[in-house]
Order: sequence, then structure tokens, then C-alpha cells
Amino acid sequence: MVFVPELKPRLRPWPSLKQRAASLSGRGHLPFTAAAAVAGLVLSAVLVAAGGPWDSTGQRKAESARAAAEEGAGGADHGHRPAPGGPHSAPSAPPVLDSLGASAHAADAPAGRRLAEVLKPLLSDRALGERRAVSVTDAGSGRELYGKDAGAAFTPASTTKIATGTAVLSAAGPDHRLRTRTVLGPGSRVTLVGGGDPTLTARSDAEGNASLRTLAAATAKELRRRGVGKAELAYDASLFRGERLHPIGRNENLAPVTALMADQGRLDDSTGGTAERAEDPAADAARAFAGFLRAEGVRTEGRPAGKRAPKKSEALASVSSPPLSALVERMLTHSDNDIAEALARQVAVAAGRPADFAGAGKAVRAELAALQLPLEGARFADGSGLDRADRLSAKLLTALLTRAADPDRPGLRPVLTGLPVAAFTGTLAHRYDKEGQRQGTGLVRAKTGTLTGVNTLAGSVVDREGRLLVFAFMTSGSTAPGETQAAMDRMASALADCGCR
Repeated sequence: MVFVPELKPRLRPWPSLKQRAASLSGRGHLPFTAAAAVAGLVLSAVLVAAGGPWDSTGQRKAESARAAAEEGAGGADHGHRPAPGGPHSAPSAPPVLDSLGASAHAADAPAGRRLAEVLKPLLSDRALGERRAVSVTDAGSGRELYGKDAGAAFTPASTTKIATGTAVLSAAGPDHRLRTRTVLGPGSRVTLVGGGDPTLTARSDAEGNASLRTLAAATAKELRRRGVGKAELAYDASLFRGERLHPIGRNENLAPVTALMADQGRLDDSTGGTAERAEDPAADAARAFAGFLRAEGVRTEGRPAGKRAPKKSEALASVSSPPLSALVERMLTHSDNDIAEALARQVAVAAGRPADFAGAGKAVRAELAALQLPLEGARFADGSGLDRADRLSAKLLTALLTRAADPDRPGLRPVLTGLPVAAFTGTLAHRYDKEGQRQGTGLVRAKTGTLTGVNTLAGSVVDREGRLLVFAFMTSGSTAPGETQAAMDRMASALADCGCR
């Protein structure tokens, strides 16, 4: 094996938060008058004929069949699984615009009155619970076409991940990678330094992720070159600070949040969904690394100890995660809580704030404020949406999605491309197969959110005339989650079936 260098971003250096805020000064909420720039994204929502969801570099691919998406979804956000029986084939997309060079003007967008006629009867469904909020916005113009309590703050559940993804892409850039490295200090002490990569793996098949085995081989090679055959091993997970346990406590939906862990601290061979987690993922990763070093001929003394890397130390080797664009897509498609909490802390790292729950929440809010998004009533208690103290509005969710469709912000596009495809991928793989829902198959892309009594759905849809709409449905006080999800799916499908001039 060979030394794996840090992969540098291909894009220009990402501006600082202060620079970005200054550049946005006076611009207001940006209108998006070039929907043609997102036409390719809309088409990709229905052209699901390529291979599986991840290629060898960790990038997302369209899926060739519904079965390709049947791996477990991460976190507490599990889509309702109806009785067996797959959906009809996804319909072909209508023309996105009359001409790809045309602009989408507000006058061409669906009329609010017609949308109200379509949505109001569906909103009366008792399955939607005690409170409900809706926002539907034309992605081309940024104009809200229909709203009901759109500015009210609700518990968002896993749709919080839309905010987390937007913030980290804006703060660090889509090509940024998270580096795990080794350094050599005095007394032949090798320190394994965590960079907050939630996809680092100790498995023999890394599947495009950064590999502890590869790092061990590269580290051993460099130690041999220096004539070091025996070393003291330590590990440094100090990039993230504060309490490691999420406020919900120990939970199979999420490992303790740490800057160093392998395979998300899972104690089985699963790659998604719920699983028993290690109590100390950083120590477990270091012990696995010690074993890999020994297999490469480097003897280690005792058990690895948690210590900060010495200031005077020399670089040995490193491995890097897939780019943030791929991590955001994966987080959204599979509602991966471990990735979400790690990315929220990366926003704090980029902003120079403490990388703990509180610091991450403040950093995410500041980053979204720099994007001039409507944050009234918003609260970011975590990055995953597992914390019921989170608050977002339907208006904020559609503003986030509209910003991701902005032709001037291609770095935010993974927020759209990572959304699950109705009846095909991620947490929507087993939905949209009932009467009143099938017209949304392949045309709706949306992030789901589910906690007890809480259901949310936010994403994009191509209407009958090829326009890209973004929407957010939020409810609380529901008692039958399967029925609530079905009602929301009917609402999204109604948008797909609506020309609504």
C-alpha cells in the first residue's frame, strides 16, 4: 500500500463567513430567475436508470431499480413500510422548461389560488394531527405560491438535516474532505489524530471511504523508512469538544459524537439503520488501528491512550473522506444521524467556534444568517433533528431548498441531489405506492422527518408543466405516523399532478 495524501479542494478557496456576509449585504432574499440552471437536477430525479446509490469514490449515482435502495435508512427517521408490492415504473419527466435557455418568471409559476384549491382539501385530513404548516415556493422565482402558518416554528425532526447540509456546504465548500492522520512525536510516540470523518472505516472493503487499514499501512511504511519498528500509540479526538452523548442519551440511532471513530461505532456489521454502538468509539478505533499496525510489522506498547498530539510532531500519513458534497448527499438520502452531527461540528470548526452541540448550533445559525435566510423562531439544538428542542419553520425549509437551487450557488446543489426519490431511494424507497400517491413516483424528491407525534416532509417536485417547486409540510400532534406520512405523500403527489396556472 502507498501513502495517501490529503486531497485538496478543486474549487477556489472558500470565503470566510465575514466575507460572505459582506458580499450578501443589501441583496435581500435573492430571486432565482434562471430555473434552467436546475433543469438537469430535475431530470435526474426521474432518470433513475444508472447503478447503485454510491460509486467507488462515495459519490451518489441514480438507482437502476427500487431494490437497489433497500438498505436500511439511518437514524430514527424510518419510512413507513406498506404491504409488499412495488410502485409502477416512474413516469417520464415532462419538459422542465419550454427552452433550457428560457427564464422562469413569476407569471409562469402556478397560481396561488389554484394551489390552494388543490391543497386545502388534503390539508383537512385528520391524520395530519393537531397542527400543520405548509409552504410551496417556485424555485425559479423564489416566490411563495402557497402558505399556511409557514412562518410558525415546528419541531422539524430529520428535516433539520437540510439546514445542516446547507450550512456545511456554505461554510467549508463542497470539495472539502475530512482528514484522519498520524504524526510522530518525541519518544517514538505515534498519535492517531481524528478529523471528524463519520465515514472512516476499519473494514477490509472501504467502498470509497477513508480506511484505517490504508492509513496503518502508509504509517508503517513511513516508520520503517525512519527506522522505527516499535512505537507508543496514542489517539487524539480533541477536534470535537463537550458532551459526546446526544441529549437523548445512549441510542441505537446515533453513536457518541467524537472526532475519531470507525464504522460509526457500530458493534455489528451493519452499514445503516439502528445498531448497538460502542461506548467509546475513539478508543475502539485506536485499538483497531494498533492491530493493523502490528499486522504491518510495527510493534505497539500497551493499550492506546487518549492524548493530544504533541505540538512538536512530524506528519506520517493521512487518509481523506469523500468530499462534503458526497457526505451531504448520503446524509440526506439515508437520514444518517452520525454524518449529520459530525457535519454540524464541521460548521463550528470552519467558523472557529467550539465544536460541541452548542457551538455547532450557533455556527449553523450564523452560516444560514449569512445566506440571508428567514430564521425567525429557528433553533438548532443538534445537527440531526433527533432533539425535540430543534425548531424550524416551513418557510425556512423552502428558503433553504430555494437557495440550493440558486444558479449562483452551485456548491449548495447536493442539498437537492441528495434528497430521496419517491418510491426509489433512501427513506422514500417504500412510499408512494398507493392510490393518490403514484403520480409523485420519481417526480418528488424529499427529506422525511419522523419523531413520536411529529412528521415532516420537505423537498422538490416537478409539476405537470415541468416547473420545479419546493415544498415543506410540517405537522405535530399526530397519532398514526403511517397515516400521516401517507397524507403528506398525497399532498406532494398533488403538486406533481398540478399545472395550477
